[in-house]
Amino acid sequence: MQAVIVTGGKQYNVTEGDELYIEKLNVEAGDTVNFEVLAIVDGANSKFGTPVVEGASVQASVVKNGRGKKIVIFKYKPKKDSKSKQGHRQPYTKVKIEKIVM
Repeated sequence: MQAVIVTGGKQYNVTEGDELYIEKLNVEAGDTVNFEVLAIVDGANSKFGTPVVEGASVQASVVKNGRGKKIVIFKYKPKKDSKSKQGHRQPYTKVKIEKIVM
């Protein structure tokens, strides 16, 4: 069984046991999180929401919170003696999908 969930302004196609990196949530490691379900695909027993499926949810446990690899933003304008360097590390939350409830 697969489900389409929405979190952090993005949609994810998940199955039970998946681990995924999502936008940072304000939860601690070991906590449980429930996500809204847009669609559940299970062969002939599929359900699609308008916009969400009523009574359906996806339960996930938080594995860890962290920050991604550093990316470097370098801006340069030739012949103008203008350059700037900046770094960025995007925060994330790693979750493991435990159960899809219809």
